Amino acid sequence: MERQARTQRLDEYRSLFREHGLNFTAQRRAILEAVLALDNHPRADQVFAALARRRPRVSRATVFRTLEGLARLRIISRASHPGSAVRYDSRSDRHHHLICTSCERVIDFDDARLDSIRLPDTRRFGFVVSALQVQLRGTCRECRKQEDKR
Repeated sequence: MERQARTQRLDEYRSLFREHGLNFTAQRRAILEAVLALDNHPRADQVFAALARRRPRVSRATVFRTLEGLARLRIISRASHPGSAVRYDSRSDRHHHLICTSCERVIDFDDARLDSIRLPDTRRFGFVVSALQVQLRGTCRECRKQEDKR
């Protein structure tokens, strides 16, 4: 994500924190900046590693708690899939994911046809749908190239 867009998003997040009665602390800002800068659906440990170089006083527990808090506020989203550690997505808008079953890479993609899927009626289950996101699993270009070399 380019620097100007990242700065604009941070300003928006500062306002959102205020709306929720939370302080936009230096640690929270640093963690959010790391997620935005990594831009690869990082795991919490990857965010911690990126921060450790710049802000060695931020604890692993703080990173994990803050990421979960940011996800609850819908500032970032969780991009998890079965059998893998939770990944965090800097995009909180509606979009979908391609997930490589070989390297676990997560790739964002947009598709109006998927966006227009009508939600089924889940009332009989007492379930309220809050989001729809399609995850397509397969093999990414890089992993296919590696397989072709073998």
